[in-house]
Amino acid sequence: MTALAYVNGPSTVPLIGQTIGENLAATVAAHGDRDALIDFPSGRRWTYRELAADVEAAAKGLLSLGIAKGDRVGIWAPNVPEWVLIQLIDEVRGDCPDLVDVVYIGTPSWVAMVAGGVSTSADTLTEREATLDFDDPINIQYTSGTTGFPKGATLSHHNILNNGYFVARTQNWTEQDRVCVPVPFYHCFGMVMGNLGAVTHGACIVIPGPGFEPAATLNAVVAERCTVLYGVPTMFIAELADPTFRDHDLSTLRTGVMAGSPCPVEVMKRVIAEMGMSEVTICYGMTETSPVSTQTRPDDDLERRVSTVGAVHPHLEVKVVDPASGRTVRRGEPGEFCTRGYSVMLGYWNMPERTAEAIDAARWMHTGDLAVMDNDGYLSIVGRIKDMVIRGGENVYPREIEEFLYTHPDIVDAQVVGVPDQRYGEELMVWLRMRDGVPPLDAVAVRAFCTGRLAHYKIPRYVKIVDAFPMTVTGKVRKVEMREVSIAELGLG
Repeated sequence: MTALAYVNGPSTVPLIGQTIGENLAATVAAHGDRDALIDFPSGRRWTYRELAADVEAAAKGLLSLGIAKGDRVGIWAPNVPEWVLIQLIDEVRGDCPDLVDVVYIGTPSWVAMVAGGVSTSADTLTEREATLDFDDPINIQYTSGTTGFPKGATLSHHNILNNGYFVARTQNWTEQDRVCVPVPFYHCFGMVMGNLGAVTHGACIVIPGPGFEPAATLNAVVAERCTVLYGVPTMFIAELADPTFRDHDLSTLRTGVMAGSPCPVEVMKRVIAEMGMSEVTICYGMTETSPVSTQTRPDDDLERRVSTVGAVHPHLEVKVVDPASGRTVRRGEPGEFCTRGYSVMLGYWNMPERTAEAIDAARWMHTGDLAVMDNDGYLSIVGRIKDMVIRGGENVYPREIEEFLYTHPDIVDAQVVGVPDQRYGEELMVWLRMRDGVPPLDAVAVRAFCTGRLAHYKIPRYVKIVDAFPMTVTGKVRKVEMREVSIAELGLG
């Protein structure tokens, strides 16, 4: 009989039992003179020793404003170095409280805050740090809100420090690596997988710009000899399509992560072949799990790296369950992806009912994603429970159709949603982005391309050509909005 879809991640590498501040101090002791942070647009640079000094100055400045343990400090900014300084202060928490003080980064108010900390002694800072524990909350990280209003996932030092460390370790990072981080710092992808991954290894963080620009990212990789590049699939698509792409020598690139939303197979193949990222990995996870639960390995074969989201991370557990009964399914059967371990959030900020809906009594986090586990423990994401389309009694997973449509030479991107249908209950609609200069496809052309290669009930009935998809600020497609627009335009309300 096929084994149950359950696996855990044994590891001989221990979890880090430190606060973020304690870990930064250890990194400074080991790698103090190495590059720590480079802001490519401004040319500002820090070694780890210089970074720690500026972190301490900012921390003292916040103490001088009266910030105490338990207070919440919100950051509203693009990717700038000051974000990293605030992130590495382990006395404060991230959220948006009843507003008391406002400090504008890069203005006299920031200078005044730092200057105000001069009178705060090092002993005072040390005493404050001594009151902290690695299980204390350090971030209230808001979800992307692709299916509803964003919720504040409360994460501890232990959650995010270890997750950043193991994401980087799985890519075989060392202090020699230079990590280009064009993904937002306000998202776990940037601030955990990028910044904390780098700090725990003594690697260098390279900020290519305050927001994502494909040419600026490519320029930063070349100028700073980056070995690692992060991005959501739409970022890699934009970089590959940039008119200057062929002018860039990307030979220093070795690895990186493509994550944040389903990774098209064809895009992954081009990233490996044309960007030289032979060890690129795919990560899967969610804000509520710090974020990564599974990751492909650099030595996985191409098929595994383009068709799965990898195997379970160290020190974590994963299972696939029947969404209706909650029972663990067999390997090869689809069900809801659940995970348990150090990475699971403390809870949603001030939302105990929503926390109880997401985390069950045994501390399993229910992700809402549909997955299949193979016999080797590797997982494939086949869709969202909320995105699954039921057409004439058949369960249809949009991801499968999207992956197939990516193989069309004239299609840049494809997103499938379900719309109401009187006969079948739901029908399929696909939104397509076409390559520049090619004629748009219509429903007849899409059906002709799919016939004989997709089951008849998986072939989209409706086609919409667009220049862009509705997106969250973190680069995830908002299928809820796509469905609403589609229903309105088709008159199916």
